[in-house]
Amino acid sequence: MWYRLGQFILRNRLVLLIVLICGTAVMGYFGSQVKLSYEFTRAIPTDNPKYQDYQAFLRKFGGDGNTVVIGIESDKFYNKNIFNAVGALHQDLKKVVGVTDVMSVPEVVTLLNDSINQKLVPRKIFSYPYTSQDSLNSARMVFENLPFYRTLLYNPDTHAYLLGVSVNKDTINSKSRTRLIDDIMKQVEAFENKTGITVHTSGLPFIRTTIGNRIKAEMNWFLAGSLILSAITLLLFFRSFSAMIMSLLVVGMGVVWSLGTVVLFGYKITLLTALIPPLIVVIGIPNCIYFLNKYHTAYRDTGEKQKALVTMVGRMGIVTLFCNIAAAIGFAVFALTRSALLQEFGAVAGINIMVLFIISLIFIPAVLSYLPAPAAKHTRYLDNKFMENLLVLIERWTFKHSKWVYTFTILFTALAIAGVFRIKSEGFIVDDLPKKDKIYTDLKWFESNFGGVMPLEILVDTKKKNGLVRSTKPISNIEELSRYIDDKPETARPLSFVEGLKFAKQAYFDGDSLSYAIPYEGDMAFMAPYLRSGNDSNKTAAGNNSFTKLLSSFMDSNRQVARISVNMQDIGSARLPLLISDFEKKANSIFDTASYHITFTGSSITFLEGSSFIIKGLKESIFWAFLLITLCMLYLFRSLRILVCSLIPNLIPLLVTAGVMGWAGIALKPSTVLVFSVALGIAIDVTIRFLINYKQELPHYNGSVPATLIQTIRHTGISIIYTSLVLIAGFVIFCFSDFGGTKALGWLTSLTLVVGTITNLVLLPVLILHTSGEKRG
Repeated sequence: MWYRLGQFILRNRLVLLIVLICGTAVMGYFGSQVKLSYEFTRAIPTDNPKYQDYQAFLRKFGGDGNTVVIGIESDKFYNKNIFNAVGALHQDLKKVVGVTDVMSVPEVVTLLNDSINQKLVPRKIFSYPYTSQDSLNSARMVFENLPFYRTLLYNPDTHAYLLGVSVNKDTINSKSRTRLIDDIMKQVEAFENKTGITVHTSGLPFIRTTIGNRIKAEMNWFLAGSLILSAITLLLFFRSFSAMIMSLLVVGMGVVWSLGTVVLFGYKITLLTALIPPLIVVIGIPNCIYFLNKYHTAYRDTGEKQKALVTMVGRMGIVTLFCNIAAAIGFAVFALTRSALLQEFGAVAGINIMVLFIISLIFIPAVLSYLPAPAAKHTRYLDNKFMENLLVLIERWTFKHSKWVYTFTILFTALAIAGVFRIKSEGFIVDDLPKKDKIYTDLKWFESNFGGVMPLEILVDTKKKNGLVRSTKPISNIEELSRYIDDKPETARPLSFVEGLKFAKQAYFDGDSLSYAIPYEGDMAFMAPYLRSGNDSNKTAAGNNSFTKLLSSFMDSNRQVARISVNMQDIGSARLPLLISDFEKKANSIFDTASYHITFTGSSITFLEGSSFIIKGLKESIFWAFLLITLCMLYLFRSLRILVCSLIPNLIPLLVTAGVMGWAGIALKPSTVLVFSVALGIAIDVTIRFLINYKQELPHYNGSVPATLIQTIRHTGISIIYTSLVLIAGFVIFCFSDFGGTKALGWLTSLTLVVGTITNLVLLPVLILHTSGEKRG
């Protein structure tokens, strides 16, 4: 069948090439319309309780995690020139398109008691720009007498000051987010140049945008670098520019089809689907190497180009088909998960790996048929003395030193299994960054000075309208929970409408800082007219300021649900559930669950929940992929003995990689778990190619296992080693990444390639020989 298919391709080569090129052009048109996705909650299924809680929070309060924080540390902050510069920075930031509000010390307000009209009147404290230092010092004393702003906008112990820049949520979730962050940073850099003060910048919008752009730029450079290194390695092996260019065209067309598929399916590029182009290279380059290797071998044996091409398709067609099927299964199973991100990744990767097989099957023989027959220099690599000696050494280990092969295998497997038990599954929002990276150091600066920038939201539902203001019980309960949270080293001072009431009480008692406390029942009776007028003033220009906006965002319109906002440290997915559980336990002891419903949510929780869900989905997908590939190989070889022999060399590389992760302290996270999916596809690929070649050669040697193994090692071993070297060259460039996950993807995959090559060329023949029952030569 495959020989007839080879003849059909050669007879209709022109038509098939035209159809393939036209199809690629159409997919290229669609691929040019691909868009990036900026959503961060799609990793979680829509019926996940945490997802639903977060969506309910967004509907009620509009959002969280939309603030870029800018920090300044200076004991000269109240020098009039520095202070005026901070005020100018505030005004410049407000002018940036996409910035909705700015909070900073120069624009803070105090509340004055208008006893005649029974109103709390907001009034700005600072009137900058200052020409008199004494005037600024006087205003400073008023400001520092207001506990509300302490640890919110400044830390008196470290001379640290904060500007909170609220950004439009639609803008920060669109392609304009880079422009928005760049415009903010231009103003920050101008301030640094003017004052000589180092500014710290953080917040989820800044972190996500900056890291996302850096990863995107890195992936583009590394994809290009991977292709260049692969091309150079191909050129060194085959000594043919035409073979190199043809291979690059195959993977290039595969990349175009994958991008077109993304658009046709209505998907967008995510951090996961962005990995598909490098995967196309991983799968496509081996296809090219094996086809070319068989073509050169057949041509040297027959001396006829046409016959060599038919032999190439006849012998390697079925091999490449099942290799690509195995790889496609390895990724397509992600589509069976309940995560939208994994579903899209699995569907696009699975389909395009099979498309890549069709491209290789049509393009390579058709193009080779138009090219001149290979010259002697193109097949010289088949007589590489180093490779010949290496393969002879492998034969010797197979037939003479099998006990040592088993000994080393058991030893390394035992060490790997011990390392597996040391693996931890943990992710951070600021993950993979070097400890000296400015994003990381700035985040730690905010954590040490202001308790952190990662948003945690707590909703207190009284289950009835006006339940928050009917008595002071909810107020005292919220205050008690807030104090408990504030005492934790991982969190900053919580902010809620209760803090606003304490500020209002201080104003009612003429600014006495000792009155900054929750109002009692008696206080509430006297303050009620002030609070009502304060609420009405929200409609006035005087009330239209940052303070009143801040308070109005912490209670719903029915005064039934209160919001407690907490900024916290990036403590990771392992510690976060423990901390939340502790808060939930405390909340349940404070609030009567019959009268209140407490919900913990926020973008930090959903982000880390998404990472945990992806890790869980990847683990399950690897299991199902291994099971389906096992069934596929059982169908292919129809031998339980061969199946067992084939699985062991594929399990060991995965175990070794996992073991090394455990011993090296590399945690399981989406970037590192993906290594196992890539590794499984590569290792299985090598195994299938070896075993199918073994099965094809067996009849030619009258069923003699030792003679067939020698032939298989010598003929398949060269292409396996060359393929591994090309793939290692493609992956090793990722080791130069600034991101730990990308770096791990590079060196862990390269490690798996090395181990997989060794186990399939050394251990697999030993297993086949020993289970065959024949005597060793």
